[in-house]
Amino acid sequence: ETSQQKRMAFVAARFATTAEVVVSKLFPAGFGWQAASVVADQMGHAADSVQFAGITGVGDGLAVFAGHTTYNVVKKVVYKPEISLGSEMGVAAWLGAAATCSGGAWQPVVNTLQAADKLPFELVFGGTWLACGTIFLGGLRIGRAIMPWMPAPDNANFTTDAALSMAIGGASAFFVGTDVAYLGGDGNFLRPYVGVEDIDTDLIGCVKAGTSTALGFTVAQSFQNVSYGKNQAWCD
Repeated sequence: ETSQQKRMAFVAARFATTAEVVVSKLFPAGFGWQAASVVADQMGHAADSVQFAGITGVGDGLAVFAGHTTYNVVKKVVYKPEISLGSEMGVAAWLGAAATCSGGAWQPVVNTLQAADKLPFELVFGGTWLACGTIFLGGLRIGRAIMPWMPAPDNANFTTDAALSMAIGGASAFFVGTDVAYLGGDGNFLRPYVGVEDIDTDLIGCVKAGTSTALGFTVAQSFQNVSYGKNQAWCD
C-alpha cells in the first residue's frame, strides 16, 4: 500500500465521519433551533429578547443530544452492538451543552452585527462564524472541566476541540443564510438554497434551517478533511 493510498484511506474515513455527524447532529441542530424559535415567537418573545435566545439555545442543544443518542441507538441495533449507550449519552450531553451555548448566542450575535444595517452580508456571515465557533469551543472546554465522564482539558484535545469548533462556526455562518430580511436579502448568496421565505410553512423553515447548518458544517469540515495531516483532525 503506497503512501498516497494510505492518505486516501484516512481522508475517506474522515468524510464518512463527517457524514455521520451531519446526519446525527448538524441537521438536527438547525432544525431544533428553528423549531424552538417558532415556539418562542408563539410565546410572544421578540427575537432580541433574552428569553428568545435561551429558548433557541435549548432547542439547539436538545436536538443535538437527541440526534446523537438516537443515531447511536440505531447504529448499535443495526450493526455495531459493542457501542456503549451510556458513554455515547455522555458525549451527547457534552456536545449538546456546547450547542446550547453557541445556539443561544447565535441570535444576539447576528442582531449585533446587523444592528446598523451597514455591514454587508459577507461580514455578518464571517463574524457569526468566528463568534459562534469561539463560543462553542468555550462550551466544549467548560464541559470537559465539569463533566467527570469526559477527558479533562489538555493541550492535545484543545487542538481537536478548536478544529471541531471552527467547523461548527461554519454551520452557524451558513445559518445566517436563512435570514432573507436583512438588507432585503442583498448579498445573501445562500438565499436560493436555504432562505426562509414568508410563504414557507414552519416545517419547511425547520428543514431549510437544518439544511443550512448541515451544509455549512460540510463545507468547513471538508476543507479540514483534505488539508490536515494524519492525526491532526478532530475526527481521526
